[in-house]
Amino acid sequence: MDTEFYRIKRLPPYVFEEVNRMKAAARARGEDIIDFGMGNPDNATPPHIVAKLVEAATNPKAHRYSSSRGVPGLRKALSNYYGRRFGVELDPEKEAIVTLGSKEGLANLAMAISAPGDTVLVPNPSYPMHAFGFVIAGANVRSVQIGPGIDFFAGLERAYQHSVPKPIALIVSFPANPTAMTVDLSFYEAMVDYAKKRNMWIISDLAYSEIYFDGNPPPSILQVKGAKDVAIEFTSLSKTYNMPGWRIGFGAGNPALIGALARMKSYLDYGAFTPIQVAATAALNGPQDCVEEIRQTYKSRRDVLVKGLQAAGWNIPMPNASMFCWAPIPERYAHLGSVEFSKLLLREAEVAVAPGIGFGEHGDNFVRLAFVENEHRTRQAVKNIKKLLASPSNMPESSAKAAAND
Repeated sequence: MDTEFYRIKRLPPYVFEEVNRMKAAARARGEDIIDFGMGNPDNATPPHIVAKLVEAATNPKAHRYSSSRGVPGLRKALSNYYGRRFGVELDPEKEAIVTLGSKEGLANLAMAISAPGDTVLVPNPSYPMHAFGFVIAGANVRSVQIGPGIDFFAGLERAYQHSVPKPIALIVSFPANPTAMTVDLSFYEAMVDYAKKRNMWIISDLAYSEIYFDGNPPPSILQVKGAKDVAIEFTSLSKTYNMPGWRIGFGAGNPALIGALARMKSYLDYGAFTPIQVAATAALNGPQDCVEEIRQTYKSRRDVLVKGLQAAGWNIPMPNASMFCWAPIPERYAHLGSVEFSKLLLREAEVAVAPGIGFGEHGDNFVRLAFVENEHRTRQAVKNIKKLLASPSNMPESSAKAAAND
């Protein structure tokens, strides 16, 4: 029997797996690995949100099937959030949908709007689901390099002109994962104008809209006049309210795209557990001081990690948003590439990071560090990395200690 399944064959090996296996083996040996590898919030969900979940879960009626589009109260709460935060008016019936986290929304939208052979433009490096949601759906992905000093729109036009067939959609995400790059509203204005001229959809991932530190809050593409003609935007409660395991996200924007996603979801799920949706409503409608507290936690961790590594000689740019720093591999270790350098950090400094190659080929000169360890452990990680950077060895096969004893 053939086990070479079509969609599985289109997925490359999981590039983080080798580092993850090393991390698991080290922990099995009793080593205390300080883990910046996964963007998995480590602090508790605010108590008033948990209390609402508990309250709602005691109602037997809430244990029945929910709605795949999301309960009306939660869609209304999302619409009110867009009004408060961005000055954007949404119709909760036609322009808003609840998803099982933004990842599920992205993946099911890809299935809904693309066919085998379609082309989609995706920034590189980027969050893996931005590309692989469409790969799983059977579409072709064309990468557009993005980063400091890169003319993204020039690359976008080259990709468009050399794509056959012409692209149906473009994905953007700012603040970006993994690069922490941000843009202003003028970028989105140019993007909407470009998409309309090229007859493309825009899919915006705004998962880190509330995790910002310096300057103005990140904008939404839906603030652009006429954006809802071509754009859908995904948001999530995972980072904003420390709710990653709750799996609650949203889509907002173009009614046709929302309708396509809703139809796809109607075949695949009955929506999140109703008490979770009720608690998510309380999160959006309730006091927002917890959001500021979460933001300040990430800022403090950012400062300890980035400033500490800068002082240790690792020239890492200071991100002004997201829960990540995107760190160029130090010149001394640049020949290793991101996977071998990540293994070196794990082996010699007991620090886990995410290899940049996992976010696209243009990420191989970088590693990503997430602000998911407390300040005490972060300082210990900085100390360990500083010791590694000061060691005489730079060979991946040997340890710094062994080289020092030669």
